[in-house]
Amino acid sequence: MPLYAIGDIVPEVHPTAYVHPEAVLIGAVVLGPESSVWPHAVIRADENQIVIGARSSVQDNAVLHCTADLPTIVGDDVTLGHLCHLEGCTIEDQVVVGVGSVVLHEALVGRGSIVGANAVVRNGQVVPPLSMALGVPATVREGVMAEGANLENAEVYVERARLFASVLRRLD
Repeated sequence: MPLYAIGDIVPEVHPTAYVHPEAVLIGAVVLGPESSVWPHAVIRADENQIVIGARSSVQDNAVLHCTADLPTIVGDDVTLGHLCHLEGCTIEDQVVVGVGSVVLHEALVGRGSIVGANAVVRNGQVVPPLSMALGVPATVREGVMAEGANLENAEVYVERARLFASVLRRLD
């Protein structure tokens, strides 16, 4: 797996985490237990830290970045959909960030929420727990998610990562 240090700053990948051989982790990245990073995802922590909790998945072509002043924090049991972009934000536990969506500086997405496909969560925007953020710019529908509704997504990717870790092989 491509892991890159910046000087003495190296990614920390928990031994039970799965990183696809074509994903890239750079710098001050912390990847928690049973989490997964899928093909062509880029997690670049060159100016601050990016922390990803337990059992969270960073799916294909996602981009996670930070700024000199803002880390990017992802909680436990989070699903970051294909092609999403996070930068300098906080994603709490059990969130689904949909395909192609963007979550920007100082935004906070609360526990159990969904950021819909292609939505843009603006700088400093707060998505309360158990809500949906939809559209460009995102509008919030509060209290519409059931507690634990997003856990199945996280569980599927924990199992998929175990499978890939045991049977994936490159054919050239």
